[in-house]
Amino acid sequence: MTWHARLQLRYAMEAGRSVARFEHDGPLRILQSLYPEGDAVCHNVVVHPPGGLVGGDTLDIDVRASDASHGLVTTPGAARFYRSDGAGAVQRTGIRLDAGARFEWLPLEAIYYPGCIAENRVEFDLAPGAEAIGWDIAAFGLPQAGQAFDRGNVLQHLELRGAWLEHARIDAADRRLMDGPLGLAGHRCLATLFLVAGDDMPRSRRELALELARQELQAHPLAATAGATSPGPRVVVVRVLAPLVEPAVGLLRAVRRAWRTSLWGATATDPRGWAI
Repeated sequence: MTWHARLQLRYAMEAGRSVARFEHDGPLRILQSLYPEGDAVCHNVVVHPPGGLVGGDTLDIDVRASDASHGLVTTPGAARFYRSDGAGAVQRTGIRLDAGARFEWLPLEAIYYPGCIAENRVEFDLAPGAEAIGWDIAAFGLPQAGQAFDRGNVLQHLELRGAWLEHARIDAADRRLMDGPLGLAGHRCLATLFLVAGDDMPRSRRELALELARQELQAHPLAATAGATSPGPRVVVVRVLAPLVEPAVGLLRAVRRAWRTSLWGATATDPRGWAI
């Protein structure tokens, strides 16, 4: 049995509190809203009870945040794209922010099993004055379980409309990509963290974001396979290659905390589920 599940999530500022409301169709929903850092920021966890996607499954997530609201979304565990017998498994996430809104898209890693046919799309549409921090963490195969990513393919799509587009197909059969020095160089975790804005960030703001990221990168064991860049005036990107997920995620979390405190004047609070 395949699933086509949909989730609509809406954030609004009401009486000084960021409030989340949602509607869902199929096995995709939001758990209770949490406020570990006060009323200004609403933390939510997206749950997909089946626990993974098989060929033919589609998950559609639609997020909207109104002026002055601040939402944060994570997941309780990894997204899993299992082996397919022919049909693809698709997860599409669309995030639209009104002027002055802030949002954090911080799902745990996506694990792409050998033989999967997967598509994972995240698209941002931001009004001037809005900003978002997000990441995409891709784990190809399960190296520690002896399940190499030796077949299958993944389409990854990251987009800030009008400003930034990354669209790539990662095919296990492409050995130059998987193992070559200009590709993944034998690593099986590709992690990307980004700060995106609805209009051009001042140069000083982008330079501060890059400096904060590079300070964390330089002090980390993955420094040789990590970097930070600004591909345009509305985007700052940190990229990490690692043999396993955990060290890459630890590095991205450190950069996120630095960005949050210095750029947004917010606390370095992590979602509660990350401490489990």
